[in-house]
Amino acid sequence: MNGLEQTLPPDAVVMHTWVLDSTTELQGLRAALSRALHGEKVSAVKRLGDVPERMVLVATELATNAIRHGLAPTEVRLLRTAGGFLLDVTDQDPDSVPELAAADEQALGGRGLALAQSFALDVGWYCTTSTKHVWATFTNGR
Repeated sequence: MNGLEQTLPPDAVVMHTWVLDSTTELQGLRAALSRALHGEKVSAVKRLGDVPERMVLVATELATNAIRHGLAPTEVRLLRTAGGFLLDVTDQDPDSVPELAAADEQALGGRGLALAQSFALDVGWYCTTSTKHVWATFTNGR
């Protein structure tokens, strides 16, 4: 996972934004993100394949981490880039840094960043003076 030197690509365009205050809002996020992605036409020949499902899983994991370990509100943004899609999840705690948890099969949680790394092309994070951003990139199906 990349650290402080990583920021969002300059060509990234915000498509949708969701603001969450608790984990009870995650179901609504999943449904809205899925609708937003399934409505995207990539090309006349090729659809997004399993990209929407992977993005919904990663968005859920990153948003859960932000809600549980950061400071409210949590914001999830879906962005379009030249190479595909980007999820940017923010919370208001720039003093805490994302950490990969040790693999523990008995643990009930702690695998969110590892799952994100498994399902995304790239995962990274950076902080501003007031906000922590954790992002993940995905292909556009091409």
